[in-house]
Amino acid sequence: VQLVESGGGLVQTGGSLRLSCATSGFSFDDFTIGWFRQAPGKEREAVSVLSSGDGSTYYADSVKGRFTISSEKAKKTVYLQMNSLKPEDTAIYYCAASGYYSSSYFVRTRESEYDYWGQGTQVTVSS
Repeated sequence: VQLVESGGGLVQTGGSLRLSCATSGFSFDDFTIGWFRQAPGKEREAVSVLSSGDGSTYYADSVKGRFTISSEKAKKTVYLQMNSLKPEDTAIYYCAASGYYSSSYFVRTRESEYDYWGQGTQVTVSS
C-alpha cells in the first residue's frame, strides 16, 4: 500500500496550491481518503475527507469555502485544491486512507481511524 503526496511548496498569502495523493495497493473505491495537516507545535487535524460510503465531502471549518477535495478514479488519485491560502495554513499535509465506513453521517476525522498514511508534503504560506 502506498500513498504519495505531492504539490506542496511556498506560496504567498492569497495564493493557491493543488496537492495530489497518488494511491496504490488497495481498492480505491472501498477506502475513504482524508487530508490531514500538522503545524509546528500542534496536533494533526483533519482538513478534508472524501467518504467512500456516499462520496460525500467534509471540510474543517477553518478551510470551508477555500479548499476543495476531489478524486480521479482512473488515476487512483485524490486532490486537495487550496485557494485563498493564509499563513495559518502552513503545515505538513498528509493524505491517509481509511477502511472504515464513512459517509456524511459518519465522517471519519480521527487519525486512529486511518490505516495508511503518506509521507507528507510541506505547505508554507508567507505573509
